[in-house]
Amino acid sequence: MTYNLQGKGILVTRPAQLADSFSERIRAANGHPVPFPVLEILDTADPDPLNRLVDALDTFDLAIFISPTAVNKAMNLIRSRRELPDGLKIAAIGQGSRRELAHFGVQHIIAPNQRFDSEHLLAMPELQSIANQNIIIFRGDGGREHLGDTLTQRGATVTYAECYRRGRPDRDAGILLRQWSRGEIKAVTITSAEGLHNLYDMVGKLGRQWLKSTPVFVSHPRILEVAHELGLQQGILTDSGDDGMIAGMSTWFQQHG
Repeated sequence: MTYNLQGKGILVTRPAQLADSFSERIRAANGHPVPFPVLEILDTADPDPLNRLVDALDTFDLAIFISPTAVNKAMNLIRSRRELPDGLKIAAIGQGSRRELAHFGVQHIIAPNQRFDSEHLLAMPELQSIANQNIIIFRGDGGREHLGDTLTQRGATVTYAECYRRGRPDRDAGILLRQWSRGEIKAVTITSAEGLHNLYDMVGKLGRQWLKSTPVFVSHPRILEVAHELGLQQGILTDSGDDGMIAGMSTWFQQHG
């Protein structure tokens, strides 16, 4: 399917390390990406707990990777210390994580094929009968607890392996605000509630007025709830993944001109 973003300026708020692929998709759809990272990816403050968990991977039945960043950070560390155990099953929440695992040569990945979130991973047959299994979840610091809590309720023992930290960039929003004032920002893309909060804080009082009147495209109902809480007037939920967000923006622009 061909998408057309009609030359619109699209604010890309992803961390700098993760923005290039999405920006290329925006360009391919005749859009103009405007990068403004609202999150930065940092190494863990203390690597020892993660190192110990990697060394003990043989004691786990299933490893779940929350994000492409978790895959990249964890798999590079694993490869530097050992091989993946033959009997360890691998699961991922999203297609981006699945692709990243494939880049590391991982096959037979448990992952949803539609909406890419904890709820849809939890609905998969492979995660129903997991009583007495040991499960490790590779994620960033302070991630959402719903996945681990549900697996625990099903009888599994869950261990979190925090392999990166998220921070708010120390970045001047002046250039972005000038672009907004000239009408060059026609849409905002957000992929996490934390990122939306950071953007709201980073643009200041003046920028919030433009933010509240600009279409904000989000990838999960949880983020849409935050948008409403912050008073954003045009929060729009799209399908998951890069293609889902591009398709959602293209459809919206066709309908609203």
